[in-house]
Amino acid sequence: MLFDYRDTVPLSGMPPVSVEELGAFVRRYIAEGWRLLALFGLPESSDENAPAGLCCVLAQDSSHYLAAMRTAPLQSYASMTPVTPQTHLFEREIFEQWGIRPEGHPWLKPVRRIPDAAEANARTQAEGGSLAAAPSQAAQPYPFYRVEGEEIHEVAVGPVHAGVIEPGHFRFQCHGENVLNLEIALGYQHRGLERMLVRGPLARCLPLLECAAGDTTIGHATAHCVLVERMAGCVVGPRAHRLRRVGLELERLANHTGDLGAIAGDTGFLPTASWNGRIRGDFLNTTACLCGNRFGRGLLRPGGTAYDLDADGCADMLARIRAAGRDVRGAVDVMLHTESVLERLTGTGYVSRESAQNLGLVGMAARACGLKVDARFHFPLADLPTRDCAPRVETTGDVLARTLVRSKEIDDSLRLLEADISTLASLPPLAEQPDAEALASLPPDTLAVSQVEGWRGEICHVAVTGPDGRFLTYKAIDPSFHNWPGLAMALRGNQISDFPLCNKSFNLSYCGHDL
Repeated sequence: MLFDYRDTVPLSGMPPVSVEELGAFVRRYIAEGWRLLALFGLPESSDENAPAGLCCVLAQDSSHYLAAMRTAPLQSYASMTPVTPQTHLFEREIFEQWGIRPEGHPWLKPVRRIPDAAEANARTQAEGGSLAAAPSQAAQPYPFYRVEGEEIHEVAVGPVHAGVIEPGHFRFQCHGENVLNLEIALGYQHRGLERMLVRGPLARCLPLLECAAGDTTIGHATAHCVLVERMAGCVVGPRAHRLRRVGLELERLANHTGDLGAIAGDTGFLPTASWNGRIRGDFLNTTACLCGNRFGRGLLRPGGTAYDLDADGCADMLARIRAAGRDVRGAVDVMLHTESVLERLTGTGYVSRESAQNLGLVGMAARACGLKVDARFHFPLADLPTRDCAPRVETTGDVLARTLVRSKEIDDSLRLLEADISTLASLPPLAEQPDAEALASLPPDTLAVSQVEGWRGEICHVAVTGPDGRFLTYKAIDPSFHNWPGLAMALRGNQISDFPLCNKSFNLSYCGHDL
């Protein structure tokens, strides 16, 4: 079923089809240039043991249209991954969550539930099994891919890392210093967040999603609020839209600034590394001036925002942004005009446009490979002027390209903030916003989608309500879910010493993936 991205879809308007029809639908649309936003298990009821079918949502950037289709409950189907790699992680996730097996999937491994031998053996015994009598039931080591050969060696990194960093495991297959394959195993931050959202919308849903990825608090909060508003038919006023964009662009500035400093640090260029650490704090402190929290928690609420800016607040924020903007522009320009830095970044961590498209990369990672993918322009949240901004695209697909995309987006964010904060003074005050109870009753048996261009890339939330108007299922898809395979591709053919720099150039979220 085709629909405008701002619309909701009654399930009665998309009756179940066969899984063969859904597979053909996904393959045809992706071949025509559509992108897979979500593929997930859709249960018959909120009962944990209810059987589930498949549901998919695709997007066409050029037309601003979405397409959705679902199946009846099933136990297995022919995997789509061999033909459409964009479905790869989604199919593994569905198998992990619902036990629906994609027959013929080439890489059917856990996505978030890394097997632990002791835990699995204890579970086997608790279920009445005997490890001695049934050794096949004992937990097996995680099936990492291995490259065989006399001169091949393996390097394992993590999940515990030096410094304050989230846990993730990286397994390199190397010939000398050259990386032949990198496999990334995540799931150490899995909290069962999506399961906690079922039966919503509840008061806890928004705070939970603000923690989906801590550095993308405003991005995920915006996606949730927009989804609830679309389901409830709630219209958000122009002032609230401006304040939301102020929050999103401040989040983008803080993270781009920090990332550019980290990239500088991994090239050994310490001036920008040290300056940007301080300047990132300036942007975070500006967010705190808006809502009292440096990461933007509590700024949004369904129907609008929880905070406003008066004239003095606008003047103070403009002064802060202009000062921090001048500082970050100078710090980044120094780095980008240094030959040793450019030499280190050029050609490192290359991802081809074809690979980026096949894997379904989003955000900076996709735009650095020449893909014009940016939800701010293709699926805008409101009819706000873009101040001559456009998707910032590079074509070389390397660390330098990802650095340049960030640098250019800093300028765009500064222009948007200047315009939005200056305009707030002439806009009427915030309209009376609906209370929580008014948005707690959603239409039954309805599907809704929201897309927000977070600083890493497109955040997509999809929810389906049951007969009682409560969330039957809720999918929160962080851009990192799409982009971790891109990091693995970026290391192929590079040296293992390039990993920290490549990793910083993507700067993906562990908890945003693990949920």
